[in-house]
Amino acid sequence: MSVYDIVTNRIIELLEQGEIPWQKPWKTIGGPRNFISRKPYQGINQFLLNVSPYNSQYWLTFKQASERGGHVRKGEKSTLVVFWKWLESRDDDFVGNDPDASRRNGKIPLLRYYKVFNLDQVEGISPPQEEPVNNPFTPIEKAEQIIANMPLKPEIHFGGDRAYYSPWVDHIQLPNKERFHSPPKFYSTLFHEMAHATGHAMRLGRKSITESVRFGNEEYSKEELLAELCASMLCAESGIEQSTINNSAAYIQGWLRVLRNDKKILLHAAANANRAKSYILGKGEEETDN
Repeated sequence: MSVYDIVTNRIIELLEQGEIPWQKPWKTIGGPRNFISRKPYQGINQFLLNVSPYNSQYWLTFKQASERGGHVRKGEKSTLVVFWKWLESRDDDFVGNDPDASRRNGKIPLLRYYKVFNLDQVEGISPPQEEPVNNPFTPIEKAEQIIANMPLKPEIHFGGDRAYYSPWVDHIQLPNKERFHSPPKFYSTLFHEMAHATGHAMRLGRKSITESVRFGNEEYSKEELLAELCASMLCAESGIEQSTINNSAAYIQGWLRVLRNDKKILLHAAANANRAKSYILGKGEEETDN
């Protein structure tokens, strides 16, 4: 039985056991927060800022950047955050369907917004020193060999609190190695992003990477299944699958839910994941394990 079959069957077994809690494999910095007050953003603002492409957790307004001797780079676009401003009400004001609501508290809420920029978009201001981490990193030789030998390997950058592959500039972004809970979790995350990178037009040319797809739609979900299955296969190649496969199964469970828990889709994704794995290992499409 091939590595591809072993990993896929094991993940299916775990999925059939029900819900498995997925855990982010690195220590988070703390989420988006205001650079000046250091207070975290709340509610919908967390979502609005978390989906941005920037690495820093810190945000500030154009004015705040200028007052601290910095400046927003030319051409940078702002991100909106919202807040409620409470206004004194008049007798003829009402809230929702209850004309007495404003008279009970004497105020009515008004939704407002303002524009902020990520610290990555600002020059002249140094980021605060990050909290120290206590996860010593010991490289795993087999995993390092896989990374080093990938054909047309994309650039790998470190820093920030997100892990992603950018097809537009063909590079992988990861948190610093020491932030990961263990070396296997680091390599599993990197293998996931390397799997995405195989979809670039100069590699295997998958539509889910070469074309613009919307977050959470079916094409995006299938690409995430493929990447996590490929990562699991590469972990098996590296001898570290036992410490990563439970988390992989939980991650896959989340995307299968988007696809109505269709196990056939998982098998199709596994076939494409095997192609991606073979590319990363330098075997070519014709030299798969099947």
